[in-house]
Amino acid sequence: MFQATIFTLYPEMFPGPLGFSLSGDALSRGLWSLETFNIRDHGLGKHRAVDDTPAGGGPGMVIRADVLATSLDAGLPASDPRPRLLMSPRGQPLTQARVRELTAGAGVILVCGRFEGVDERAIEARGLEEISIGDYVLSGGEIAAMTLLDACVRLIPGVMGKLESGGEESFEQGLLEYPQYTRPREFEGRPIPPVLLSGDHAKIARWRRVRSEELTRQRRPDLLPGKPFGD
Repeated sequence: MFQATIFTLYPEMFPGPLGFSLSGDALSRGLWSLETFNIRDHGLGKHRAVDDTPAGGGPGMVIRADVLATSLDAGLPASDPRPRLLMSPRGQPLTQARVRELTAGAGVILVCGRFEGVDERAIEARGLEEISIGDYVLSGGEIAAMTLLDACVRLIPGVMGKLESGGEESFEQGLLEYPQYTRPREFEGRPIPPVLLSGDHAKIARWRRVRSEELTRQRRPDLLPGKPFGD
């Protein structure tokens, strides 16, 4: 079973959206599990302080290395084989290929930063790998962690209705997904492309491939290095 463990200052945020739809149903059926640990439980002093001012000066606060390390050590056995991922805008970009790799494993340990970030020494000492969901900055790592988990959970066998449901989606074949249509046959003067109603599966597959390539070339040309158009 895929096991997700979250270290956060706001455990009440979970499961949040993950408690609904496919991921929520899968959680209730025991296809994956979710546990949270509150980093503040290991905060210092009367007020359970978890952060301090940046060394060298500057704005904001930084999560202390000793507090985070103690939290991780208390919540995890040293032998836990799951990857330890710190959600961070400076991390390696999350890709569909990495999502599939993570889903194939035993699960993930996710650390949600806050403030100006996490003391670098905790990252090094506890072997945290930084992962980013995009080139922008959020208030904390919780939403990023939910994004990563949603991407993983939907690929767990038995979560989606059909095994092939995820096979032709954006990024699965290195391309953006082709346009989708359904009833009515015409909407505000816009008909469904006739080829999709032809019943000719070879022509439909060709149309979808070409449209995927067109959309990818228009919107994400970085995904198509050296790929001949229309082949």
